[in-house]
Amino acid sequence: MARSLPVSLSSLRRWLIVGGVVFLVLWILFFDSHSLLQRYRWHAEHERLTQENARLMQETERLRKQLEEPLSDETVERIAREEYGMIRPGETVYRIERK
Repeated sequence: MARSLPVSLSSLRRWLIVGGVVFLVLWILFFDSHSLLQRYRWHAEHERLTQENARLMQETERLRKQLEEPLSDETVERIAREEYGMIRPGETVYRIERK
């Protein structure tokens, strides 16, 4: 007499296929190099970089407009005195140190 197996071969094959598909889906969702988690991170980084790019474009445009405006004589003198330490002829400079 032949014993019947508790699980038939077709049922076992079906469970193996379902298990393989579930494993494949889980692998693609979480562990693959293009997983959903990685895609979410890429999307977040793309949004951040897009916003930073827009901000930098506005800053560039503002600086271009600023370059087009001529500097007044007072501004040129202030920059020359403060940043380059220039003085007028005959002028005496007194340096004050703050503690």
